[in-house]
Amino acid sequence: MTTSPSFQSFTTSRGARVFAIPVEAFPSFYAYAYLVQAGDLPVLIDAGSGSERSHETLQAGFDQAGAALGHPVTFADLTHILITHGHIDHFGGIVRLRDVTKARIGVHELDYQTVAHHEERLAVVQPRLEAFMKQWGVSDEARADLLRMYRFTKSVYHSVPVDFTYEAADMRVGPFEMLHVPGHCPGHVAIKLDDVVFCGDLVVEGVTPHQSPEELTPFMGVNHYLESLSLFERWSEGAALVLSGHDAPILNPQVRIAEIRVNLAHRLRQTLDGFVEPNTVANVCKLLYGEIGGYNSLLVLEKTGAYVEYLYQRGWLEISNLGELEDTPVIRYRCSQSVPETELLPKERAYVFV
Repeated sequence: MTTSPSFQSFTTSRGARVFAIPVEAFPSFYAYAYLVQAGDLPVLIDAGSGSERSHETLQAGFDQAGAALGHPVTFADLTHILITHGHIDHFGGIVRLRDVTKARIGVHELDYQTVAHHEERLAVVQPRLEAFMKQWGVSDEARADLLRMYRFTKSVYHSVPVDFTYEAADMRVGPFEMLHVPGHCPGHVAIKLDDVVFCGDLVVEGVTPHQSPEELTPFMGVNHYLESLSLFERWSEGAALVLSGHDAPILNPQVRIAEIRVNLAHRLRQTLDGFVEPNTVANVCKLLYGEIGGYNSLLVLEKTGAYVEYLYQRGWLEISNLGELEDTPVIRYRCSQSVPETELLPKERAYVFV
């Protein structure tokens, strides 16, 4: 979200107080952290990026929550910090919070390394990302620029110990229940408290959440994301409110999920159309999104890579320059068959929760 959102408060069906705190994670880019008073548990869901401005806006939100409650609320009062997923605009703030609170920090197992061993994770992922960009046909100069931006965005954070992981805690912390919904991030979870659901970045307004190829990062990719949407849709039935990581409350998540599926099918069709003749991922990315600058240029490249991976896995794309790959890392794909609109997305599975 690039427009300044507002502080909001809600009450769950059992009387827990929820305060939506807008934090300026990066200049003119906002995310939500949620301070929840559930009985005697003051809990923070997500923590901003950890930049100075992000921390300032988080503190301002605590001050507003204290005014609404009629007594001060401080970081030291927190019992838990629950991270919805391992993207820096949601977990980076624990760098500053760790020194001022004894709250127990929790993440899903698949995001543990990103949070607790950040430098190791960066060292592993960066060369893998560079190799993919070579395959995708990104020029040497553009690739160097993208890698510099990638390193810079990760530099505001350093590893912070994690106190517990969700699967080990049976996906529950007191009255908070978790659901693993990978795709946007490997360890992404949704969190339910009474009739309120915190969905992180699984469902957001206006855009389809970022994707990256599963071959680059396990448990990401379009297929995982689509399965998670179906799982979440069933799990969140009956919720009075769905609170996302960047937007105003989602009052009708089923409608928004349907819109996301339509948009994904549209992007997949556009991607296929870009490979009527042999082409690279980088070129098709420009066809889909135009000329985009800054860090967003890396995000849309990864997103296009995820679309191509999904289509290639299903046999709808093939490599057109297979005989050249011993001499060049650049892969050119082309359409291998016609795909009906009704087959672009997999059939939705029926999930039953007991």
